[in-house]
Amino acid sequence: MSDFRQQALDYHALPTPGKITIEISTPAETHKDLALAYSPGVAEPVRAIAENPDDVYKYTAKGNLVAVISNGTAILGLGNLGPMASKPVMEGKALLFKRFADIDSIDIEVTHTTTAEFINTVANIADSFGGINLEDIKAPDCFEIEQKLIERCQVPIFHDDQHGTAIVTAAGLLNALEVQGKDIAKAQIVCLGAGAAAIACMELLIKCGAQREHIYMLDSKGVIHTRRDDLNAYKALFANNTDKRTLADVIDEADVFIGVSGPDLLPADLLARMAPNPVVFACSNPDPEIKPELARATRDDVIIATGRSDYPNQVNNVLCFPFIFRGALDVRARMINDEMKLAAVEAIRTLAKEPVPEAVLVAAGVEKLEFGREYIIPKPLDPRLKPRVAKAVAEAAVASGVARIQMPLNYMMAAEA
Repeated sequence: MSDFRQQALDYHALPTPGKITIEISTPAETHKDLALAYSPGVAEPVRAIAENPDDVYKYTAKGNLVAVISNGTAILGLGNLGPMASKPVMEGKALLFKRFADIDSIDIEVTHTTTAEFINTVANIADSFGGINLEDIKAPDCFEIEQKLIERCQVPIFHDDQHGTAIVTAAGLLNALEVQGKDIAKAQIVCLGAGAAAIACMELLIKCGAQREHIYMLDSKGVIHTRRDDLNAYKALFANNTDKRTLADVIDEADVFIGVSGPDLLPADLLARMAPNPVVFACSNPDPEIKPELARATRDDVIIATGRSDYPNQVNNVLCFPFIFRGALDVRARMINDEMKLAAVEAIRTLAKEPVPEAVLVAAGVEKLEFGREYIIPKPLDPRLKPRVAKAVAEAAVASGVARIQMPLNYMMAAEA
């Protein structure tokens, strides 16, 4: 582990510190180039944009630029370590935007004392970008921050810890239930964890057909129930009128366990008490709520997914967020709405049912991938994700009325290729 730590530090430090740079996209070699790039030539697009604000998309990089913004209050699984400690993660997010969706991205770390200050800071700079990706913000602040920014801004606002996780989880879970012969409308679901990701996951699953009364959510104090007086407004949405208080109480005959909590919190004896053909999403990173080896040794009928790349069925946000933004940017969407999220879910889950190209098998280091218990969700390096998911999202934006332009013909043709 010490070797890996040093490799990670070297990766971020060498050959130059950090993971992203800014490159010039136009010639800047001659006197005329400079005259066009800055004074006096730059005055012409200034005048054009002043006359027609939409020309900002024609003459600047706004349309392909996303800001990744954090306050560092919930960095990965490490907690509240502050804005500067979040910078490597935000740079990493920018790297993923570029690598997977060819979106230019810049990280911004905000120091503030109140959520209102954070909201004002982001709202005041939002128009510089085509979209805003919020990241690593603690709950429940993240809910208020995102909602206020959606209300105030005219570009898409997306908290990936909530919605990216929810979209990928929903896609994988719907496929897992299909493999197991189960109906999400009838599934009994246990969710261990009640933070931003957990709440967003459950809300999206409800939009996919899950029944709220069939969901048991647990936080560090146990089952969220109607007689508790310590619940914030977001947890209260999942309060059950029940006498059950512990994970052991609610796990009996559960069809689904979703963990967004901590390592080794689902013991084998509790997994054994779940319904036949259970589905387990043990997404605590780096150590899941139950190790896949233990889960399979306990139940040979289980489908298990984790957040790790070294096991099958990785629940990875990179399957979603670059392509959500790609689709939103391509039609200049004002927001990312439920229709766009559900379109992404369907595109991701459908792709997992199709034959897998040889290049994906090589990248994954496997000989075969076929829809089933060991393959319910696409691999992150599948090149089909970008055109499929982005197109679905763009189409949903147009159909739901939040797009400013129609889908460009060449974009649609590329998506079909």
